[in-house]
Amino acid sequence: MEAIKKKINIKRVASGLILFPLVAIVLIFGNKYLVDILVSIIAILSLHEFYNAFNGKAKPVKIVGYIAAIFIAFIHLIPNTIILKLIGALIALSVLILFLIVIISNTKINIIDISITFFGICYVALFLMFIPIIRENLENGKILLWYVIFAGWGTDVFAYFVGKYFGTHKFSKISPNKTIEGCIGGTIGSAVLILIYTIICNNVFNLNINYIAITFMAIILSIIGQIGDLAASSIKRYVGIKDFSHLIPGHGGMLDRIDSLIFIAPFAYFLFSLFL
Repeated sequence: MEAIKKKINIKRVASGLILFPLVAIVLIFGNKYLVDILVSIIAILSLHEFYNAFNGKAKPVKIVGYIAAIFIAFIHLIPNTIILKLIGALIALSVLILFLIVIISNTKINIIDISITFFGICYVALFLMFIPIIRENLENGKILLWYVIFAGWGTDVFAYFVGKYFGTHKFSKISPNKTIEGCIGGTIGSAVLILIYTIICNNVFNLNINYIAITFMAIILSIIGQIGDLAASSIKRYVGIKDFSHLIPGHGGMLDRIDSLIFIAPFAYFLFSLFL
């Protein structure tokens, strides 16, 4: 039994070792337009998986969601001063268009269909928009964006290994494999990783990021990321699937891989704007 418990998912580890360097290359060396396009493609793939998960339960108006995701590719053609206003306008326009579709279709498309459509836009496209916004619109954004990644994927990695070897107390029925030990280990591990990253940034790039403040933020973002992971699990449990797709070996779909990041990104933006 113990041997089974400690068996590591090789596909999961291998996929992570391949994906992380690819993401790092784009974020470090890519210009803002390349990053916008990459995030837009990720949003479209994730929305596609999200909408397909509801097959048989609803008929999301997919094209409206895809158009919202495509918008991310053009986000930095828009002046910085009106980006957040435009996002607000996009939300209002999406609601208007979706209700127009209900009216035109004579309720063949119903309130459940457009609710899931709109929720997908907010949950995936809107939240993901904050990744390029952090990178390009905040001072030292290219450095700050890595806090989002370390808080999300760092928590995932530490939670996986701590839970695999030391986890004994189940955390939630929503995600039966998660343990309290794994959740705590993920938060502590990502906070330590972020603190080390901050020490490097302060010394190499002559920044002056407060260590106490960033540790506090790291803990908050890690917890938010784990809520995001559980939120995705609650959706999958409701629709009766294990993974959103089989796109990434050992991880499932694109949305399975970024479920914590999309929750972290908007909160990170506001925390960075207020305190850094």
